[in-house]
Amino acid sequence: MIAATPSAPYYAVIFTSLRTDIDEGYGAMADRMVELAAQQPGFLGVESAREGVGITVSYWRDLESIKAWKANAEHLVAQQSGRSDWYRQYKTRIARVERDYGFDSPAL
Repeated sequence: MIAATPSAPYYAVIFTSLRTDIDEGYGAMADRMVELAAQQPGFLGVESAREGVGITVSYWRDLESIKAWKANAEHLVAQQSGRSDWYRQYKTRIARVERDYGFDSPAL
């Protein structure tokens, strides 16, 4: 599903990853992080895809909201588990969305 973001500007946190072969607990933790992020002030939405390379983009109102999410205690535990178990490599990028546009097809 495509996140229903407000009019720009807002921020995107782009998390790109390559997984290890360890899968135990990953799905539950990923689901919990989306649930927890959605409860955070400033959270606007999330989109995620995985086909070899995983890409998750979360959208935020401002940089302060992103900073608070990064420091969330439960999120810190997930970050540590990711480094020790689930990811071979990852990169986080933070970008300001200056403009967005889209298309919605009428129901067929």
